[in-house]
Amino acid sequence: MTNSYTPARISVILVAWNSSAHLAQCLDCLAEQTIKDFEIIIVDNGSTDGSINGLESRWPGLTLGVKCLDSNLGFATANNIGARLARGHWLALLNADVFPAPDWLEKMLQAAKQYPEFSFFSSRQVQANQPDLLDGAGDEYHVSGLAWRRFYNHQAGKYGLQQEEVFSACAAAALYARDDFLKVGGFDEDYFSYFEDVDLSFRLRLAGGRCLYVPQAVVHHVGSASSGKTSDFVIYHGHRNLVWTYFKNMPTLLFWSYLPLHLLMNLFFIISFILKGKGSAILKAKTDAFFRLPSILRTRRQIQSSRTISTKDIWRAMNREPAAPYWASRQRHNRI
Repeated sequence: MTNSYTPARISVILVAWNSSAHLAQCLDCLAEQTIKDFEIIIVDNGSTDGSINGLESRWPGLTLGVKCLDSNLGFATANNIGARLARGHWLALLNADVFPAPDWLEKMLQAAKQYPEFSFFSSRQVQANQPDLLDGAGDEYHVSGLAWRRFYNHQAGKYGLQQEEVFSACAAAALYARDDFLKVGGFDEDYFSYFEDVDLSFRLRLAGGRCLYVPQAVVHHVGSASSGKTSDFVIYHGHRNLVWTYFKNMPTLLFWSYLPLHLLMNLFFIISFILKGKGSAILKAKTDAFFRLPSILRTRRQIQSSRTISTKDIWRAMNREPAAPYWASRQRHNRI
């Protein structure tokens, strides 16, 4: 993996879909960045709310371009389109409902220069509507196949203050070396949205990449602004895609060792969502995941054949605590 820092242009990729409630504030925050050597590529997923009309004239101080898609192709596809259009050495991915601090890009690039052994970086995310609480501090990946944002709903003044390696970057506000992003194929476009950033981070790691959480790079995130946190859409894509991520990326020894735990975790969520009246969404997610497994396994062979990291190293990067998924689930509902 290559990570030689140069003062080249950064490409901020911002995917929008009916984002009128937040897009203007996001662009205002980008206009206030302490560094100016960046372009913004907005990829619009067929919005109908007029949110992208006249953006270039409304923010004349920004190097800004808009790529309009005819329909909603999903978060994964839209970001890949933006990455191919980008001219920067670095890709700074940003959700439309994320409001970066003025020195966000500066702190990200400082970390990239200071720690060249890392090739992608995750931000400190604070909940926009409750700034005393964290929205995330990088992502953890459990050996069962479940993933979650570290310190979600924890007190912002007490948690997520230490710079450290994490398994995955949350793509709501992350920095990737463009060449590495494209080399592993970018986001898996079959995912549409949700869990696509964990899958990408897994593939980057298998190719030798490492992810650094940068607590000085702060953003405020509204979160699930377009889809709702417990909507059928979120349940379906999240729980279908986590199965695909496990089957595609888990090295063979770990795959078979933790497969019983992976199946048990899926059974738990099936029962849990049925009891919550969300049975249709979760059953469709698991059914569709199962019927696509032949294709997923073909992709797996390609990924595993090009793996450069050892099984032991990828195992060390994962969360292996048996009770961790339980506590992660609790923290989504309780402030800590």
